[in-house]
Amino acid sequence: MAVYKRGYQRYRGPVTGPLTRLLVVPRFGWKRLMGQRLVMILLIVSCFWPLACATFIYVSNHLELLQGMGPALAQNLKVDGKFFAVFMNTQAVFAVFLAAFAGPSLVAPDLAGNALPLYFSRPMSRLDYVFSRMLVLVGLLSPVTLIPGLILFAMQSGMAGWSWFAANWNLGLSVFAGFVLWIVFVSLVAMASSAYVKWRIIAGAVVIAFFFVLAGVGGMVNAILRVDWGMLINPALTMNQVWRAMMGTDPLDGPEALDCLSMIGAMAVALIWILNRKLRPVEVVS
Repeated sequence: MAVYKRGYQRYRGPVTGPLTRLLVVPRFGWKRLMGQRLVMILLIVSCFWPLACATFIYVSNHLELLQGMGPALAQNLKVDGKFFAVFMNTQAVFAVFLAAFAGPSLVAPDLAGNALPLYFSRPMSRLDYVFSRMLVLVGLLSPVTLIPGLILFAMQSGMAGWSWFAANWNLGLSVFAGFVLWIVFVSLVAMASSAYVKWRIIAGAVVIAFFFVLAGVGGMVNAILRVDWGMLINPALTMNQVWRAMMGTDPLDGPEALDCLSMIGAMAVALIWILNRKLRPVEVVS
C-alpha cells in the first residue's frame, strides 16, 4: 500500500494516568540532584543540628544523668515552643542554601535550551510543570525541615508521655504547617529566580540575595527611619514571627503575625506572577 493512502490513526496503546505522567519530571530531577556532590554535602551537614536536638530531648527527659550539676541546669532543659522555634530557624537556613544550589538547575536549563515547547506539547500545562518542578524541591527540602521536625516532636511525645502531648499537640501542628509554608515559599523563590535568570550560577546567587540582601535592607530601614515595620522586608524574620504566633511563644518586636503572613502572601503572589510570565510555550522576540 502506498504511503499517501495510509490515513492518520490515533494511538491505541496503553495510556498512563495523569499522576504517573506528572511524577516523571520529579523522578529524573531527584536522580540528577542526588548525583551532585555539593547537594549531598549540604544534606549531610544539615543532619547535625537535628541530631543535637534529639540529644537535647533525650537528656531533658532523663535528668538523672545530670545529677550533681545543680537544679538550675535541669530547669533550663525544657522542650517547648522556644526549642522548636530555634530548631526551625536553623533548619530554614539550610533549606535556603539547598534551594539556592538545587533550584536553578530545574528551570534555567529548560529556558536556556528552549525546551518548554517540548513539555507543553505533551498533556502538561504550566501549572503541571510548576507543580512537578516544585515536587523536586519539596522532596529535597523535606528531609531537612519537615521530617526531622516531626521526628523530634514524636520523640518528645513518646518520652514525655500522653500528658505532654495533650498539652503541646499544637507544637507538632505548628512544625508541620510552618515548614510546609517555608518549603513552598523557598521553592517559589528558587523557581522564580531560575525562570528570571537563565544562568544557573547567577540564579543561585539571586536566591541567596533574596533572603540575605532583603534582611540587610530591612535592618537599614529600621535603623534609619527608626521604625519596626522594616522587618516585613526580611522574609526570614517575617516567617519567624508567624512561627512564634503559631507556637504561642513570645513574639519579636515588630509587626503582628497577621501582617507578616500577609506580606509572605504578597511575596508569593509576586513570585507566581513571575513564573506565569516567564514560563511560556513560545517566546516572541521583538
